Order: sequence, then structure tokens, then C-alpha cells
Amino acid sequence: MASYTVAPLANLIDQFERLPGIGHKSAQRLAFHVLGMTKEQAESFAKAIVDAHEKIHHCAICCNLTDEKLCPICRDPKRDPSLICVVEDSRDVLALERTNEYRGTYHVLHGAISPLQDIGPEDLCIKELLARVQKGGVQEVIMATNPTVEGEATAMYLSKLIKPLGVKVTRLAYGIPVGGDLEYADEVTLSRAFAGRSEL
Repeated sequence: MASYTVAPLANLIDQFERLPGIGHKSAQRLAFHVLGMTKEQAESFAKAIVDAHEKIHHCAICCNLTDEKLCPICRDPKRDPSLICVVEDSRDVLALERTNEYRGTYHVLHGAISPLQDIGPEDLCIKELLARVQKGGVQEVIMATNPTVEGEATAMYLSKLIKPLGVKVTRLAYGIPVGGDLEYADEVTLSRAFAGRSEL
């Protein structure tokens, strides 16, 4: 018995299915939703994807995502440049900013050291962080990597590189559940984690 397929629809479903957390049924729902859009809506949706891909790049200072040379946080004169909070992902910056507790700057690694996934220190934005610390003026580096095996290994690795430079290195307190991601933590949990951070 021949199966019913429409090649462009099947391709659209395949593309959605490649997204993280999207299974076949969700991909189908999204594909049919896109088909239900007007031509103008579909073109606007496609343009948003292309624009984001072409215009967004790493901030020249903190490696966060931006569409300008510097991200809004690095451009903000009210932020304290002597404090750097190190995170794995740009989504973690958004999560921490929701607390309204932290007034320092960030550094986004874009991952964590993971030998099993063949991700080494050279694959992360570590040299940019060390360059910032070596420039001077940094008093504390807060390790806010995820409380996972990879996040812990990354925090310890960075601590061993930064402490000899005479800079205080702290780690967020465990208000965040082990095995969890920062982006899913609520504001109260993140606030307590900041307040209870300890030196490594």
C-alpha cells in the first residue's frame, strides 16, 4: 500500500523535527500551522529566521548574543565591570537578569567541557574570558555554570586558570537543583543562589 506524502510538507516536518524537544507529532502540528499562515505571514516568519541568523553574533567583550558590536549589558555604564558572572549559554543570562539581583557583567562560554561529547576548553569562549581578567580591574569571577558534571568540571577548570591571577573566584550556591538548568530555575531560587555563593 502506497503511503501518502507531499514532498514539501514532508520536508517542512523534517526541518521542525530537527529542533530540540520537537517530536514527530509536534513537528507535524507546527508544519500545518505554517501552512495555515498567509503568504505574508510565512514570508515574515522565514525572514525573521534569516535575519536572526545573519545579524546576530557574539559581543566583542562578553561573547553574549547581540546584533551590535557590544551587547546591551556591556554597553550599560551602570553595570559593574569588576564582577563577571560566567554562564554556559545566553539563555542563562536571561534567567539571571530576571532576578534583578545582579548588577555586574557576564561572560558566555557557549557550552561546557564535555569529553564524552568531544567538547574541550578550546571549543568554548575561555580565551576571551582570560583576556578580560588579565586586562585588570576584575575583582570577582562568579561561576554560574549549570550544576551538572560538565558544569562543575568547567567551573573547576576555569577556577584553576583564574585564581593564580589574583582574582576571587566564587560559585553560585546550590539553590539550583543538581542536574537542572539555570534557564528553568525560578527567580527566588536564583536570588538565593546568588546570595549564598561561595569561594572556590
